[in-house]
Amino acid sequence: MAEVTAKMVKELRERTGAGMMDCKKALQETNGDIDKAVDYLREKGLSKAAKKAGRVTAEGLVESYIHGNGRIGVLVEVNCETDFVAKNEEFKQLVKDIAMQVAAARPEYVRREEVPEEVIAKEKEVLKAQALNEGKPEHIVEKMVEGRLEKYFKEVCLLEQPFIKNPDVTVQQLVTEKIAKIGENISIRRFTRYELGEGIEKKQEDFAEEVMSQINK
Repeated sequence: MAEVTAKMVKELRERTGAGMMDCKKALQETNGDIDKAVDYLREKGLSKAAKKAGRVTAEGLVESYIHGNGRIGVLVEVNCETDFVAKNEEFKQLVKDIAMQVAAARPEYVRREEVPEEVIAKEKEVLKAQALNEGKPEHIVEKMVEGRLEKYFKEVCLLEQPFIKNPDVTVQQLVTEKIAKIGENISIRRFTRYELGEGIEKKQEDFAEEVMSQINK
């Protein structure tokens, strides 16, 4: 077994934020391989995070984010277990990142369980019609619909979207990793996104008609 030095422990701690004893144990378990130790701590952390998933989250923050000179605004509520963690800088940064994610990626729901059944049914109809119009055989259309429906969930459900700062992880994976690091359950409860002029039918100007009207005066 390779010798685990204080320098190795310090480096691993800086990379992962894990406790000193956890870092030492991870290095011992991975024969001093820093990269493997990072993976070891991540796996252990995710396992602990899963156990915390059922805990009540009644504290947290409501964060606002304004983008594009006031053209897009977001309010998001992210919950944790204690007021102490709500004041933690890493938790605050997570909430800010979630607000930015909502602004940039335009999700419609937090999680797929919130998508109404009638919306899913209508989406399936559209996807089935698309597949048939593409000339796909009937016997594979259903599989195609299911595959495209998964893609739809990844587009409209916040937790399933790729994280804008690191597309290699989803928002859910980001939250899970923060649970493991911070040590409390974290839950994105709700959000509201506003975009200037959204939903307003804008008047289409007919410039040729306007010019003619000026000439004929």
